[in-house]
Amino acid sequence: MFRVFKDMEACFDERELGIASLKIGFKLDREGEDPEKALSFADRALKVLDQDGKPSLLVAVALQLMGSVSYGLKRFNDSLGYLNKANRLLGRLEEEGVANVENIRPVLHAVQLELGNVKTAMGRRDEALLNFKKALEIKEMTLGKDSKELGVGYRDLAEAYVSVLNFKEALPFGLKALEIHRKGIGHNSVEVAHDRRILGVIYTGMEEHEKALEQNQLSQRVLKNWGLSSELLRVEIDAANMQIALGKYDEAINTLKGIVQQTEKDSEVPQAIPYLENAVEKLKDSFGSRHFGVGYIYKNLGAAYLELDRPQSATQIFAVAKDILDVSLGPHHADSIETCQNLSKAYSAMGSYTLAIEFQQRVIDAWEGHGPGTEELREARHALEELKTKARGTSTNRVPTKALPLPQYSLASRNSQPSIPLTKNSASSIRLEN
Repeated sequence: MFRVFKDMEACFDERELGIASLKIGFKLDREGEDPEKALSFADRALKVLDQDGKPSLLVAVALQLMGSVSYGLKRFNDSLGYLNKANRLLGRLEEEGVANVENIRPVLHAVQLELGNVKTAMGRRDEALLNFKKALEIKEMTLGKDSKELGVGYRDLAEAYVSVLNFKEALPFGLKALEIHRKGIGHNSVEVAHDRRILGVIYTGMEEHEKALEQNQLSQRVLKNWGLSSELLRVEIDAANMQIALGKYDEAINTLKGIVQQTEKDSEVPQAIPYLENAVEKLKDSFGSRHFGVGYIYKNLGAAYLELDRPQSATQIFAVAKDILDVSLGPHHADSIETCQNLSKAYSAMGSYTLAIEFQQRVIDAWEGHGPGTEELREARHALEELKTKARGTSTNRVPTKALPLPQYSLASRNSQPSIPLTKNSASSIRLEN
């Protein structure tokens, strides 16, 4: 492409080269691989096309491209300047009738969307909403009322309102998106699933939790059918939060347990971590910081950090989990022992073999209380010998740093264990490494 452009420079005039630069700039901006190169072509196009200073649609397009590329480079002030200039120029073209309105609208729509994105990135979300609304109005004028693309526009605006916590304004746009997609592409489409997810979030914000959970469950069903595990993860975490809001704590813990097991299976631990962090805060707020459910989620959050080779964070989280589970379930409960085992693994990964051996010995002591012939006891003793060998510096075999698989214990068996009264106190804050 660049070689062809080089050849063109020998025989094409400046205006033709400006238009060619514009096309190459758009292609590079779309691909996103070389934004600086895209900016150089956009800049050349703008300088050539704006030489006479006369307003034209091509100059507006070049300004829009400059704004888009600058946004991709995180040069938000530059981007805002180019886009505002493009917006003013397009308004002037429409007023003066210099260009056909049908040709102006697609460019104006792109400019309004970009303005919304830039202002959002700059923290000016309320201003951004005005641009997003204008972009949607242009779509309404140019697309059929049942267009799938228009449905996506309604959903995008609903999400923009959600981002500023204006759930009441978001609701009609979310419902319009669902109506269009359900009618046009069917109940089991991915677009309908996305519409229902955002409606679930909106109803949660409006504290209509039963409606929220209904939309969430319908969304989950479609995403499962399509095998979209990453998107399903997000919706399932939403469901756990809704269950907590409805006081369905056992269901919420079961939901979170399933999420953790599935993310381990699908190697999606990095995506799960922020959701687990959010979930544990919700659980603490709902039924106290010392309940076994909070300890259980901390245990799995620690396992996620261990999986990501962040053992220092893992040890901090596991220590909190162990403290909660030892009190609420007892130190000989399988979950408490597993947390102690994971502490040993985390300390081993940090090279702190003395502490790793100490916690591994506690694991052995706890499993001995379950009988002398258990498989878990044999594995724990073997792990202790490996740790001792490694501590002496003679072993070439690393102790695995992946957390043990989650035990398959029912909530009923957990609830039969001693527990402590529920409180509203928050657990101590934990500082994690980056």
